[in-house]
Amino acid sequence: MTDAWDPTTTGVLRLPSGRLVRGRGLRRPLPAGPVPTFALYLLGRQPPSVDWEARWLRWPDFRLPSDRTAAADALREAWTRAEDQRVEIACGGGYGRTGTALACLAVLDGVPRGAAVAYVRRHYASRAVETPWQRRFVARFA
Repeated sequence: MTDAWDPTTTGVLRLPSGRLVRGRGLRRPLPAGPVPTFALYLLGRQPPSVDWEARWLRWPDFRLPSDRTAAADALREAWTRAEDQRVEIACGGGYGRTGTALACLAVLDGVPRGAAVAYVRRHYASRAVETPWQRRFVARFA
């Protein structure tokens, strides 16, 4: 088992099951401490390579994923890996796309779809999930 994130660290979301997932904005420096075991990057273009396992999901800023089936698969993989690995989800700013993805992980973790955005805003960042269509994406995520 990989050491989990420190749950008191800024940007680390604790899901109801106890899984920990770090959300962050890639425009900011990499936080001090351990690096991810697995990362899911939500960007309009391919991110630079990193020294850990990563998956890129084409997801333009302020929009929704280009391939919703691939997005659902990637989010399920991130949720599963978060059980015993350090999982990071990141976009440019760390709020819209990252918050939307974290809210989807909350749904997978048992938070009702209608409450997932509020959960992430309360436990991750008040600015998470920036657009009406991102909120709708979470509300329809299964």
